[in-house]
Amino acid sequence: MDSTSAAAIGRPRGFDVEEALERAMSVFWEQGYEGATLTDLTRAMGINRTSMYAAFGNKEQLFRAALQRYLQGPGGYLAHALQEPTARRVAEEFLAGSVRTTTRPDAPAGCLTVQGALSAGDAGRPARDALMTCREQAWSHLRERFGKAVDDGDLPPEADPGLLARYLMTVGNGIAVQAATGASRDELQRVADCALRHWPPL
Repeated sequence: MDSTSAAAIGRPRGFDVEEALERAMSVFWEQGYEGATLTDLTRAMGINRTSMYAAFGNKEQLFRAALQRYLQGPGGYLAHALQEPTARRVAEEFLAGSVRTTTRPDAPAGCLTVQGALSAGDAGRPARDALMTCREQAWSHLRERFGKAVDDGDLPPEADPGLLARYLMTVGNGIAVQAATGASRDELQRVADCALRHWPPL
């Protein structure tokens, strides 16, 4: 390695990487993968393209980093819901989390994992595939949790864990789409409450 390369690697970055990633997450959340241009991203992040590439790689890599930040932050309600003691409480907290996250007054409406690449073309295929994987992992976690609930007697033996998980995912995704089109938090919480009236009784 020559001295120029060593100096470049050792030189401290002149910006807050975590703050820049937070801002990139907001841009992707609001505009989707293809809608977010490099100009939009670097302007929001307060850096130039060279700095962005050096810190995060290309646009796809930046999107994946922003998605992980979303899942660990605003979109982390699934992990919390899975810790609830009963299957019904898991369902309640999952839908309540969906409502809270998609209607935050300090963030874009809707959900990054739902709207991030719904209309993406070929250029957005990596982002679309990443989001599909993310949603299927969420379904899998819920299915496993509800399977345990059946084994524990917390759900009736005839309950279908995969179907219940898909039901919750469908309602949660619908909440995200409705939030993005302007539905209020109160309206969407009522939708969540209505959905839970069909939860299997013991």
